[in-house]
Amino acid sequence: MRTSRIRTATLAAFTAALALGLTACGGADGDSKAAGGDNAAGSAQSQSASNGGGKGGAEQADPGGDSKEGARSTTASGGTGETAGKGTTAGAQQCRGDEMLLTAVHQLAGQQGDHLLVTASNKGTKPCWVTSYPAVKLGDGVDGAALPHSKKDNAGGGQHITLQPGGTAYSAVNLFDYGSKNHTAQSFALALRGADGHNGPSYSVAIKGEKPQFSWNEADVLNWSTKKPYDF
Repeated sequence: MRTSRIRTATLAAFTAALALGLTACGGADGDSKAAGGDNAAGSAQSQSASNGGGKGGAEQADPGGDSKEGARSTTASGGTGETAGKGTTAGAQQCRGDEMLLTAVHQLAGQQGDHLLVTASNKGTKPCWVTSYPAVKLGDGVDGAALPHSKKDNAGGGQHITLQPGGTAYSAVNLFDYGSKNHTAQSFALALRGADGHNGPSYSVAIKGEKPQFSWNEADVLNWSTKKPYDF
């Protein structure tokens, strides 16, 4: 009888221990699953963040679109900035004399650097370009040869200078007085050169300033420029 009670107690104790062990194992599995759920959630959040980052990258590409807009703006600005700038604006045609205001002023008369400052202003409604140097014939007669290009001029005469409406380009006629065989005049004829080197129609230009009369026995011409030559 005693032995039976001992066995019964032992069996009960063993059963209780087994139950506790199983509960502990079940708890561990539950924690593992919970941790796995956290890991899965973390992974999902990571993927979500990664995808969100991808969208963020796409949104950062939009400023790239803004950058493109900026590029277009720069191009447009460059066109506007080329009121008298190098580089032909799209659609611009060669300037024609009947759309230009051509003027000249006698500067440094009788001094070293004596010259005629020539100004060409676009009075039309569309951009146009000038190139090279103007074909100038001094005096009233227009049958003589056009003056040569100055050998001391800067390079770049083959480029186009685009004039927006109201834009201005400058050239100069250098006058040299070496002796008694001088010519005297108060006007000259000017023609615009094309890209092919041929001259357009000639226009008479009267000299302005305090001393409109000028003398020379040799003379040459400077390229068109956006800046005034001899602008001391």
